[in-house]
Amino acid sequence: MQEITKRQRNYLRRIANPLKPTVLLGKQGLTEQIIDKIHRELDAHELIKVRFLEYKEERKQLTATIIEETGSTLVLMIGHVATLYRQQADPERRTIRLPNGDADAGEDDDD
Repeated sequence: MQEITKRQRNYLRRIANPLKPTVLLGKQGLTEQIIDKIHRELDAHELIKVRFLEYKEERKQLTATIIEETGSTLVLMIGHVATLYRQQADPERRTIRLPNGDADAGEDDDD
């Protein structure tokens, strides 16, 4: 799990707001297939939402397991939706550029 600053977390929260959940955790629970799907989604998008359709009472424990298994970071949990972030390993495929910890929380404008 990578550590992110409060400024970076706020930035990620802002860009995650319009996103729809791409992973739905239902009756099957947290299976190896769900973990694999989360890995694929994080590789493709870096920032994803996971909706808990079932196991709502255990969502915090399940989220902790997901974070541990995928090496992601919890950005936010609201209700039954967890927002996760994991930086793309390949710098050329990164779609999200986090602001520096000491930089302004706004958009990067050094393009």
